[in-house]
Amino acid sequence: MSSIAQKRGFGATAWDFMTTVDHKKIAILYIAAGGFFFLLGGIEAMIIRIQLAVPDSTFVSAGTFNEMLTMHGVTMIFLAAMPILIGFMNLVMPLQIGARDVAFPFLNSLGFWLFFFGGLLLNVSWFLGGAPDAGWTSYASLSLESKTHGIDFYALGIQISGFGTLMGGINFLVTIINMRAPGMTYMRMPMFSWTTFVASALILFAFPPLTVGLFLLTFDRMFGANFFNVAAGGNTIIWEHFFWIFGHPEVYILILPAFGIFSEIFSTFSRKRLFGYSSMVFATVLIGFLGFMVWAHHMLTVGMGNIANAIFAVASFAIGVPTGIKIFNWLFTMWGGSIKFTTPMLYAAAFIPSFVMGGVTGIMVATAPADYQFHDTYFVVAHFHYVIVGGVVFAILAATHFYWPKLFGTMLNETLGKITFVLFVAGFHLTFFIQHFLGLMGMPRRIATYLDGQGLNTGNLISSIGAAFMALGVIILLYNIVITSIKNVKVGNDPWEDGRTLEWALPSPPPFYNFKQLPFVRGVDTYWIEKMEGKKEITPAEPVGDIHMPNGSILPVFISLGFFIASFGCIYRVEKPWGLAVLIIGLVVAFGSMLLRSLKDDHGFHIPKSELVNDKDKGVRA
Repeated sequence: MSSIAQKRGFGATAWDFMTTVDHKKIAILYIAAGGFFFLLGGIEAMIIRIQLAVPDSTFVSAGTFNEMLTMHGVTMIFLAAMPILIGFMNLVMPLQIGARDVAFPFLNSLGFWLFFFGGLLLNVSWFLGGAPDAGWTSYASLSLESKTHGIDFYALGIQISGFGTLMGGINFLVTIINMRAPGMTYMRMPMFSWTTFVASALILFAFPPLTVGLFLLTFDRMFGANFFNVAAGGNTIIWEHFFWIFGHPEVYILILPAFGIFSEIFSTFSRKRLFGYSSMVFATVLIGFLGFMVWAHHMLTVGMGNIANAIFAVASFAIGVPTGIKIFNWLFTMWGGSIKFTTPMLYAAAFIPSFVMGGVTGIMVATAPADYQFHDTYFVVAHFHYVIVGGVVFAILAATHFYWPKLFGTMLNETLGKITFVLFVAGFHLTFFIQHFLGLMGMPRRIATYLDGQGLNTGNLISSIGAAFMALGVIILLYNIVITSIKNVKVGNDPWEDGRTLEWALPSPPPFYNFKQLPFVRGVDTYWIEKMEGKKEITPAEPVGDIHMPNGSILPVFISLGFFIASFGCIYRVEKPWGLAVLIIGLVVAFGSMLLRSLKDDHGFHIPKSELVNDKDKGVRA
């Protein structure tokens, strides 16, 4: 191979990762950074559960508990679950549709670094006077009254991180619309690519309302505006509308890629085409559409009135229909299949009952009269975690085992994977199932402690023991990753032996240009079709020719770093003499880097045909 190709291979240095625009390396960055924040959010969750394990606990103060609670929610949603899923979307979707990269590789890199520096900014608040303490939703009345700078870090950190996510969503949409391989019609796209497409559309429409809300909150806190200040004529309920117009589609931004991952796993390990593919596609689109129709079911107790409550309750019931279609299609995919219970398949099987339980309690809390009983109790905590952990986190753990060989060319240990599965799933149900009953007994959310003799002791202790099991499962997963990386036993292109889609036709890990020749797609599960016909290679759609690939760039790091620096200046511009100078320096770095990018015309580089023809190990092989 040429020195250029070697430079962009997977034996990468830190500099390679800082400058890369390769979607597979960016996937590693997303998964690694998201994994770090997942561990951070998990530690915060353990502190919460240790505090609540016994009554009258003084393990942490009430103020610290509020910070832990807020940062756990923000970290897990914005900095762990979503980035890890975006990482898997980055890895798999371009391979599944037969593309050489995403449509805008530079923006792909910029999206990651904005997310990373936004998350860093949020967590720096721990060391600078206190983390945000108004809950992950940061309702305006609480967030305006908070005396520390925690909420300012929240508003700016999520704003920066959100811009990165928005770029990623637009990038994925353009990639899927414009860069599908010849023959890859929309109704031949794998389900993971379909769910990536719909989730990206949700990102496009859901993040602007959050951006507007955070913008108004920033102006209220930093510049004395009164958008949410009721005493000055503002409206505090408007924040709830802005937040939940983002917040409910956000649930589907998380769960739809999870549905896509499980669809691939059910199909692969049942050795069957996904049952009812067309209905699954339309159910995915319908879930995306209805996800925007239900936001105010989070607000049934704020006094909107019976008509508004009824409309949003009915819309919430309706979303159960396409979700039910998916559940039955997964069951019918397994029915009559030759099932292999690998670690990913175990997570997929455990996901169905867990997610159904979350869905059923979702119908309960969407029933307006009943919600007056459930609202702001631990019943809602249990419901939310059954959906997010029982759906999204199970999918992340399943995808980690399923796609690890494609990403790194090695297989995670199956025995350790199954031990992690047992500990995590048992711990999950132990932690959250009992919380339904704690909620029905009247235990409020977001309380730092509770009195003895209220009947809440046993349930909370069981819940905390379950959390310890989950933590132990994650520790074993980390051990599994370490020993797999040390042993470094390489696997082939189709390590599960039953791969059905295009990514399994490529070497593990794939070459940086993915496909030497763009593949010709002949149907759903196109790689399976080729294998069943005994073909040694995927049918090419073009002759071998020169490939044009983009150059790497350090500028995304500097653009993101500039906004990171400017945020400190913005927060401290009044009380610190250096504040305004730091703000200006940060903006100069960010906008100067943008200007440099626009002045520097990046032509990329070519891989000549001769190199591709002679490079036997890097071509497509079956």
